[in-house]
Amino acid sequence: MVFGVFDGLHPGHISFLKQARALGDYLVAVVARNEAVQILKKRATRRSLAERIEALKVSGTVDQVLIGDLEEGSWEVLDGHQPNIIALGYDQHELKKDLEVVLPSKSFSCSIVVLEAHEPNVHHSSLLHKIK
Repeated sequence: MVFGVFDGLHPGHISFLKQARALGDYLVAVVARNEAVQILKKRATRRSLAERIEALKVSGTVDQVLIGDLEEGSWEVLDGHQPNIIALGYDQHELKKDLEVVLPSKSFSCSIVVLEAHEPNVHHSSLLHKIK
């Protein structure tokens, strides 16, 4: 399972998804709701939730796409799908901290794997937003 905004798939996202896919035989991508992005990143997405979901589906890198929880911190998506592995991007530090707190209380076993960066100085999403 992976989590992200996926607001315009770029080579860094594709690398992230391929690395995650290599960890198992079924990859679920959880896409952040627009409201969550506004709160967490203090900015709106450039693409709608439907567009971001469709881009993931047609990318051929994921088996299933889910919409993130309505209520932040409810972790319903984890309870409903009980992943064996959660793959995180090299820059998802806060999510890693949150998961390290919540996962021990779950009724299933799940590992966290932090994936390698893909040319972070070239393809990092925050750099792409500065260009626009």
